[in-house]
Amino acid sequence: MNTTLLTSLFTSNARLSALVLRVPVGIVLAAHGAQKLFAWFGGYGLEGTGQYMESIGLAPGFLMALLAGSAEFFGGLALVLGLLTRPAALVSAFTMLMAIFTAHISNGLFLSNGGYEYALALFAATLSLVFSGAGRLAVDNLIANKFASAQ
Repeated sequence: MNTTLLTSLFTSNARLSALVLRVPVGIVLAAHGAQKLFAWFGGYGLEGTGQYMESIGLAPGFLMALLAGSAEFFGGLALVLGLLTRPAALVSAFTMLMAIFTAHISNGLFLSNGGYEYALALFAATLSLVFSGAGRLAVDNLIANKFASAQ
């Protein structure tokens, strides 16, 4: 693969703003993923989440729960570390978009009614990270420096 393309994937000029965004968003996503995967923090685990996903038409439910939970948990951890930030943010943004249109859109905007406002906020935050990259204090910067020195 072209090292220029790899360098641009890991490089960010966002400085501290991306760090301030990606760490709390990553923590929230990882916690939500842990609910789906491991039944932590009051979640239903793969079995319960899979049953819910089947009930809203996402079949097979267990697989959908595994995919959504993994995207949130591992994507969230990657965002916290600033590791593969753009790909992790893109997968997370897609996951939030799916949540909006499959589980929440019919309930309106407000979270108190089961609406999509929270998923929309996470979608906007992760999409922002797709464009900005990791910012400062990220593993991506170490990787970008390795690729830059290899050129």
